[in-house]
Amino acid sequence: MARSIAAPALFREQWIDGTGASEPETQVQSLDRDTFVIRQSVKTNFEAPFLYLIFGRDKVLLVDTGAEGGNIRPVVERLVANWLAEHHRTTIPLVVAHSHSHGDHIAGDRAFRDRPDTIVVGLKPAEVAGFFGIRNWPVEVGRFDLGGRVLSIIPAPGHQIADIMIYDPALKILLSGDVLYPGRLYVPVNHMAEERASIDRIAAFAATHPVRAVLGAHIEMTRAPGHDYPQAVTAHPDEHRLELSADTIRELQGGLRAPLDTPERSQIHDHFIIYPVARRAE
Repeated sequence: MARSIAAPALFREQWIDGTGASEPETQVQSLDRDTFVIRQSVKTNFEAPFLYLIFGRDKVLLVDTGAEGGNIRPVVERLVANWLAEHHRTTIPLVVAHSHSHGDHIAGDRAFRDRPDTIVVGLKPAEVAGFFGIRNWPVEVGRFDLGGRVLSIIPAPGHQIADIMIYDPALKILLSGDVLYPGRLYVPVNHMAEERASIDRIAAFAATHPVRAVLGAHIEMTRAPGHDYPQAVTAHPDEHRLELSADTIRELQGGLRAPLDTPERSQIHDHFIIYPVARRAE
């Protein structure tokens, strides 16, 4: 298979990867003064998900709340407090949304439900569509204005029925959740057609919108092309970068043209693995 062009490196530090004797529960790196990426330690949960906090003038969006064992709200509170102090303000509404509704992305929701001036978006496709004003799910792209920063909300069901991707034109980044990341891309065989249609739409979107990098919700690959970690390990030595290039969208699109109708018969690429799984209701 053709080798994808690497995305530019966006982060100055190495991500916490479980290889040290100890590491913090979370790590935060910024993309700019209004955009923060949070990683939950693999030592707290083997999923080690990435979360995204995006500020606009009028509101701030948190994408995902992490897996069991995480302690995300204090991190978000600190980042919000620092941003408010820097901007000489006292409040900003928080919206908590999700890349999709699997447990390793919503486990921290309960910590935000009693937070003042906060909305936690529902988990069903109809709730996601309703909140973001998407009238024709999944083919319509929604718009979510944070105040001077308008995000595109792109439905992408397949891995899970409420999947979305989020495009930020300010930084030219595509937040791809579990649909595309350096790891095993699990797709239930009964939702493979939805996955193909979603990636076709994403590829068409990326053809008309510059994508500097695709940023997903996990890292499960090593730096060696096509090599992943065993599932549920608690250390990721020689970990792949989080950033993927826009080329990987087209590579995934091409890979999905294969039959892929046998659970656990994977298709290995340098930067990700397409992994069909047994039928799921959602």
